[in-house]
Amino acid sequence: METQNTPKEKVVLAYSGGLDTSVCITWLQDKYNLDVIAVVGEVGQDHEGLELVKQRALSTGAIACHVVDMREAFAEEYLSSALAANAMYENKYPLVSALSRPLICKHLVQIAHQYGAKYIAHGCTGKGNDQVRFESSIAMLDPTLQIIAPVRDWDLKSREEEMEWAAAHGITVPTTNASPYSIDDNLWGRAIECGVLEDPWAEPPADIYTMTVDPMQAPDVPTYVDIQFEAGLPVGLNGKPMSYLDIVYAMNDIAGSNGYGRIDMIENRLVGVKSRECYEAPGALALIMAHKALEDLCLERSVLHYKLGIEQSWAECVYNGLWFSPLKDAFDAFLASTQQCVTGTVKLKLYKGSCTVVGRKSDFSLYTYELATYAADDQFDHQAAKGFIDLHALPCKVWAENRLTMGARIDSFATVDATNQHLGEGLVEEAEEIVAQAQSQLV
Repeated sequence: METQNTPKEKVVLAYSGGLDTSVCITWLQDKYNLDVIAVVGEVGQDHEGLELVKQRALSTGAIACHVVDMREAFAEEYLSSALAANAMYENKYPLVSALSRPLICKHLVQIAHQYGAKYIAHGCTGKGNDQVRFESSIAMLDPTLQIIAPVRDWDLKSREEEMEWAAAHGITVPTTNASPYSIDDNLWGRAIECGVLEDPWAEPPADIYTMTVDPMQAPDVPTYVDIQFEAGLPVGLNGKPMSYLDIVYAMNDIAGSNGYGRIDMIENRLVGVKSRECYEAPGALALIMAHKALEDLCLERSVLHYKLGIEQSWAECVYNGLWFSPLKDAFDAFLASTQQCVTGTVKLKLYKGSCTVVGRKSDFSLYTYELATYAADDQFDHQAAKGFIDLHALPCKVWAENRLTMGARIDSFATVDATNQHLGEGLVEEAEEIVAQAQSQLV
């Protein structure tokens, strides 16, 4: 890197305006004598105003700050893929930060090219997942760029020390000792960690939640919402056509106001650490639930069953920072094929922290009343069941006959024999007791 006596090189910094990245600007200048270009991505996060964030970056010493509105692309390109995959890491929570990082990285690389910067920096810690996501994505987009990870490299050992360092260097940061949480949010949800949340036994305090009301304070009557889908994507609410972006915003409000969307979990991070994580994802969870319900109606059984495994693999792939990998591209091709006929309407019922599918309909529905009903107009061929069962069980029947002929041990048979013996002994004892009682009554 450059010394104090040579012209300054440039570094592009992924800047949020929070504690870590605010300290990063001054640290990069002091440590490496670099000119810092800050990049702020608008991905639907809660903020005090991005112009204020931009001014904070400039007042801290950045030579430029780019504020990029990524929301439309985030919804149409990234959240659409996540919904097709019903993405739930560890089958618990919809991916939040993992979805926005690759999009931000695309802009970081683009702006680095624009300024001729050799370096890209991020504010991720040395034991978090985001460092992997940023660096893997950048390496796949432009492997010639060099990465600087200040939070991983500096000798500030805690957020408290960072706050002290910021104060000593005249850096204004939004984090205080009274509210020490580390928060990352976007359209799809909100991740909260640090502070008292690091104790997995401690109940999360009420002040960590901003997207969802306390379920006990939610309305006393349920809210119903109809979500219209076309080819796997939401296109309207309650009969009103809307963009996917607007639907995500609306569902965050509708589900959140009914107290739905809170997650408190122990998460297995990529780097091998178990971490207590709290999330709010009201719109994401509700939309995934509705989407899965419509797929149940429209996808053929074997496709639906196979897709479950692809969904988990897709979620792990993206969680692990491999958005731009060939494997993830192959998953996307499969998922896109499955969504062609996922068109219809799903009715959700939201009430005091719960969300339930209470209706679904589609012109592509594979549900057939005449086959499913037990009423008089049942058209299912019941006589076909006997032959189906015979063929279905045939391989295992042949196996069982062979083992019995050969005198081989079959654990299932041994279990049945033991059960029968136990039941037989019990029946004898019961009979003897009944006889004894009858004899005593005669006497």
